Amino acid sequence: MPKPSRIPDVTPSPEDAARARQTLARKWSYRLLGAVAIPLGRDDLDARLGDELDALCALLHEEKFNPIAAERIGAGLAGLGHLGRLGLRCTAEVLGRGLPALPEFQPVERYADRIAHAMGAIGAGFTGANTESVLAQQESMQRSLLKAVRDANWNLKESEARFNEVVTASTNGVLMVGLDGRLLSVNAAVGDILGRTSDELTGMPLLDLVEDGFTEVLRQAMTDLASGAAERVRQSQRLLREDGETARVTLTASLLRGADSEPIQFVVVVEDGTELALLQGELQRQALHDPLTGLPNKQFFTTQLEIALRRGDPAHGITVFHLDLDAFGMLRDTFGGRVVEQLLQHVAQRLKALLPGDRVMIARFGDDEFGVLLENTPATPDIDAIMKKINDDLLLEPTFLDGHGLAVSMSAGVVRKPDSDAEPLDVLRSAERALRRAKRGRRGQWELFHAGQDAEERRDDALAVAMPAAWEDGEITVRYRRVVALADGAVTGVEAALHWDRPDSPVLDHERCAALAEQTGLILPLGEWVLRVAAGQSAWWRQRRQFDRALAVRLTAHQAADADLVSRVVKVLDETGTPADRLMISMPGDVLPMADAADNLAVLARMGVLTAIDDFGLGPLDFGLLSHDLPVQAVRVARRLVESRSPYVAALLPLLREQGVSVAVDGVSSAEQASWWRDAGADFATGDHFGAARTPGDFLQDLEQG
Repeated sequence: MPKPSRIPDVTPSPEDAARARQTLARKWSYRLLGAVAIPLGRDDLDARLGDELDALCALLHEEKFNPIAAERIGAGLAGLGHLGRLGLRCTAEVLGRGLPALPEFQPVERYADRIAHAMGAIGAGFTGANTESVLAQQESMQRSLLKAVRDANWNLKESEARFNEVVTASTNGVLMVGLDGRLLSVNAAVGDILGRTSDELTGMPLLDLVEDGFTEVLRQAMTDLASGAAERVRQSQRLLREDGETARVTLTASLLRGADSEPIQFVVVVEDGTELALLQGELQRQALHDPLTGLPNKQFFTTQLEIALRRGDPAHGITVFHLDLDAFGMLRDTFGGRVVEQLLQHVAQRLKALLPGDRVMIARFGDDEFGVLLENTPATPDIDAIMKKINDDLLLEPTFLDGHGLAVSMSAGVVRKPDSDAEPLDVLRSAERALRRAKRGRRGQWELFHAGQDAEERRDDALAVAMPAAWEDGEITVRYRRVVALADGAVTGVEAALHWDRPDSPVLDHERCAALAEQTGLILPLGEWVLRVAAGQSAWWRQRRQFDRALAVRLTAHQAADADLVSRVVKVLDETGTPADRLMISMPGDVLPMADAADNLAVLARMGVLTAIDDFGLGPLDFGLLSHDLPVQAVRVARRLVESRSPYVAALLPLLREQGVSVAVDGVSSAEQASWWRDAGADFATGDHFGAARTPGDFLQDLEQG
C-alpha cells in the first residue's frame, strides 16, 4: 500500500523551544499559586517547575519512553507542598494542553500517545507520593491517638483536647467505631465525603455505609483487628453517599487498646479518592482513544481483538476489516489539514452509524486507516454487502466541508474467522496484507485474506529483503538478449536484463527481479547500476568493433517517475562514453499520465535518447498517449497479449506505423508465434525463440554462430 505523503517535520530552534518551555512553566506556576498553598515564592516556583518541565520534555524525546522517570516527576510535584487533588488537576490541565502545543512536539500526532502516557505516569507518581505522605500522616496521627489514650489516666481533659484538635484539623475522614461496629464520633471531613452531618452518622453501623458486595471484606478486616491477627488494615472501599452515589475511598483501620491492653474502639481513617480516580480514568481513556475522532486507537483495538478471538462464536467466528481511504494523499495536498481532519471525523461518524451494535468495534489506526471488529452472528451481513454499504454512503452522499463537496471511497483487507488461538498482531498483519492487494491499481475494493496467497507474498517479501545482500555478494548480474527484426531475423539491438542466480534455488529472471526490487525501493540504485554496467559493456563492444547496435534498458514505474532519472542517465552516458542515440529507454505505459514520468520521457528524447512505451495494449487509453505529443519511437506489446495474439492490438499496428512508431513484441517463444506477429505488422521481437539472456561472452559467441 503506498504510504500517504507526510507533512515535513519543522524542528524549532533551541531559542524558540526554550522560550516556549519558559512560558509554559510560568503559566503552570501561576495556575498552581492561584489554586493551592505552596511555601515558595513566585520566582523560586518558576525555576523549580522550569527544571521539572525540562526533565519531562527530555524524557518525551528519549527513544524509549521511561514511565518510572515520569512517575518521579509526579512524586517531586507532590513534595512542593499541599497540592492535593486541585494541584494535580491544575497540573494535568496545564501540561495536557501545553505540551502538545510546544513547537518541539510537532507534529502532535507523533507525540500524542507518549504525552498521554507521561501524564498518566505523572498522575501515578503524584498519587503514590501523596499516598505515602497521607500514610505517614495517618501513622503519626495514630501514634498521637495511642498516646492520648495512654495518657488519659493522668490528664484526660488534656488528652481529649489534643485528640480533638488532631481529628478536627485532619483533611481525611476520621471515624471512632465501637467494638459493636457502630460509629461513636466522626469529624467534619467524613460528612463532606458522605454528604451527611456528624449527628446523622453518629450511632450508625459502619457496615451500613458500605456498598453491597464490599461489606464482607471490611467485616473480616475488623474481626482480624479485634482478634489481634492484624495490627492495621488498609483497603479500597466504596461508601454510600446520601444522594445514592458511591464514594471511592481508601480506608485504614486500627484498634485502640486501653492501659490494660484490652480493646477500646476502632479508629478508621478515610481518604477520598473519587476525583483522583476520575482523573486517572480520563487519562487512561485518552491513552486508549484517538484524540481527533474519539474512536479507540490501535492499542485498544488489539486488546479487544484478543478477547474477541477467545470468546468468539465457534460457528460464526469474527471478522476483521482494515479500511483505508482512497486518494487520501491527494485530498490532503489539495485541501490541507483542516479539511482532511473534518473528513476523518465525518468518516468515523458514518462508520459508527453504518455499523451499529454492541458486537461491533470501530477504531482509528492512524492517518486514513480504520479498523472494524465484528463478532459474527447468523444475521451478520456478508463482506461484500458491508463494503457496498460503506462505499455507497461515502461516495453517493458527498459531505460539504469548508465549502468543498467531498466524496470518498474505502478499500479494505479482510480476515474472516481467524483461528481462536491466533495472535492478534498476526491477524492485523494479515488484514494489512490483504489491504495492500486490494489497493493495487484499484479503488473502493476489498480483498479477503487467504493463507496460501499470504504464504506466497511472504516468500516474495523474504526475497525482496534478501536482494541487497545478494547484489553485494555478486549473485545478481546483468545479462543480454537479442532484439531481432521480424522481417529478416537480423539482430538490431541488445536488451539488458537482470539475472539472479540463487544457490540451490531457481534462477530469477529480469521481470521477477525488477518486481521484487520495486517493492523495497532498491530498484533506484539497482536500476542505475544496470544502466551503468550495460552501457559500459555496450561501449566496450563498440570500441572493439564486436557489436555496434542500440542498447535497450527497461524501467519500472518507480524509476520512470524518479526526479533524478535524467541526471542518472546523463551521468552514465558521460562516464561510459555511450552516444545518446545508442540508448533506448522504455517506460511502463500506465505511469506516463503522471507528470514526472512524462517530463522525464520528454527530456530524454530531447537529449537524443531513443524512447519507448512498455506493456502497450493493457490500458484502454494507451493509444491516446501517443497523440499527446509524447516523443516515442517504439512501443512494446505486453507479454500476455503477445502470447494470446490479441486481435485488438493487432488492429492498432497499422495506426502506430502511420505515426512512425515501431512495434516490438516480447516473449516470443516459437517460430509460429514470430510469423503471426510479423504478418500482423510488428517490427521487432525478443524472447526465448531468439535466444535467452546471456552473459556478455556467450552473447557474442551466439552472434558469431548465427
